[in-house]
Amino acid sequence: MNFVVTIDGTAASGKSTTAIGVAERLGLFYIDSGAMYRGVALAVLRAGIDITDRHAIANLARKLKFDFKIEDGKVRVFMNGEDISNIIRGSEISELSSVIATYPEVRKVLVAMQRELTKRGNTICEGRDMGTVVFPDAAIKIYMDASLEERARRRLRDLHRKGEKVTLEEIITSLRQRDERDKTRKHSPLKPAPDAIHIDTTNLTIDAMRR
Repeated sequence: MNFVVTIDGTAASGKSTTAIGVAERLGLFYIDSGAMYRGVALAVLRAGIDITDRHAIANLARKLKFDFKIEDGKVRVFMNGEDISNIIRGSEISELSSVIATYPEVRKVLVAMQRELTKRGNTICEGRDMGTVVFPDAAIKIYMDASLEERARRRLRDLHRKGEKVTLEEIITSLRQRDERDKTRKHSPLKPAPDAIHIDTTNLTIDAMRR
């Protein structure tokens, strides 16, 4: 079995920053499970599927193939060969993906994909249930969190760079709702694995997270 490192945690807690940095430094394959759910959300929008039709969404997800490539500290996400890295980072896709992520039918499909991807070699995976559900036997498990206000400020900077006009208050509300959905959903809720290393990133710089 290949070596697997998992990083779980709340939205905008620094998971991607840390995982990408470690993957580059150690030469690991990288999986962003959140990007996979965002990709499914994009495919749902394009196909015009009703967001409440769980089985149709799961069937659509089975037709998707994901891959990740890291270049100069940035990750490129591919879905069926198309670079969707920028398309999936908007707030609409983010909200839709958080709803889709509550569907066990869809999670079952993507969990199987994520496990298959680790067969390529040693891998670092980030998400919400990587260490608790997808890879419960991972060699190293990390759980990251930060204060709601700091996470909102980070997300605000990201969205402003992308040209989205949102306020800090709107993002705080959105993240609070996202946390509630993630932590209270019936299947695979967000929670630290019993053997996970806890890291509070509220006051950490990007370089500190990657160390």
